[in-house]
Amino acid sequence: MDSTPHGAAVTAAGFGVKGPRGWAFRNIDFMAAPGSLIAVQGPSGSGRTCLLLALTGRMKSAAGTAEVGGLPLPKKKAAVRSVTALAHVPGVAELDPALTVGEHLRERALLQGRFGASLRALLKPRRERRAAARALVDTALTAAGLDLESLPKGIRTSVRDLERLEALRLSVALALIGGPRLLAVDDTDLKLSDDERAAAWKMLHDLAAAGTTVLAVCSEPPVGDEDVVLVRTGGRPEPTAPEDASGSSTATTDSEDGETPEGREESETGETGETGKGTQGEPEPAGTGSADSAPAETPADDGHHDEEGTADALAETGRA
Repeated sequence: MDSTPHGAAVTAAGFGVKGPRGWAFRNIDFMAAPGSLIAVQGPSGSGRTCLLLALTGRMKSAAGTAEVGGLPLPKKKAAVRSVTALAHVPGVAELDPALTVGEHLRERALLQGRFGASLRALLKPRRERRAAARALVDTALTAAGLDLESLPKGIRTSVRDLERLEALRLSVALALIGGPRLLAVDDTDLKLSDDERAAAWKMLHDLAAAGTTVLAVCSEPPVGDEDVVLVRTGGRPEPTAPEDASGSSTATTDSEDGETPEGREESETGETGETGKGTQGEPEPAGTGSADSAPAETPADDGHHDEEGTADALAETGRA
């Protein structure tokens, strides 16, 4: 099933995004049913945010295939954007610290009523439209677990005065007002304590249990949760080859079967959420690199994340 009234299935096969100087990520393979909680784990610069943006139709892919709710990417990017929403993606979808919580909520409800409602809803009396907007906001706040009464100044609290977890909940609530089938959250566990991290994952898990598919970028996925579909980006750097007495390099290995780096095409970005084990992707041409970089066939650009490629890809979407 590709989607339900609340969630969308997400699949990817050999999926990748490439910037002018190399790959942001590639060889991503996974399948997630509607209402799944998908955790994207990887080191900083490994293309986690690029993967999030690509799967929500905000960034064009360069390799492989992916579908969201049966909509193929990148062919149906606009349709995918209409059924997805972003929460807390720095530089793309983030809170304005100068605004209050109430101002954010009113602005989002107004945009939803103006551009996201049906023609029949727009023709309803003003009082009914206001009541519907309030109900939509209250439902989103409840789902995100944000209690306005607990804030220092209630609904008049400035965003700059919110705790990190409160700001995350507000971002999620704003995204939920649009009724997305896929909710994408960046930097889920950034600067959170252990208790706050557990609370954040519980919020996202509850949203997934209610039917909305959740895609969450994180440093560490929730421990011991078998229901989470785990996707990893990035890989280990190649070991430096020591030089022998003649000045030539001796290849080293880090694989169990003793293959040299030159003899393998390895991908550590393709993880399946169902098994939690890596899958070997098909060999693809290496990234082009910059003018001063090593030749394209060097192992360093084969299957491992490229921070320059990630930066380029993000810059093209307005987030340098």
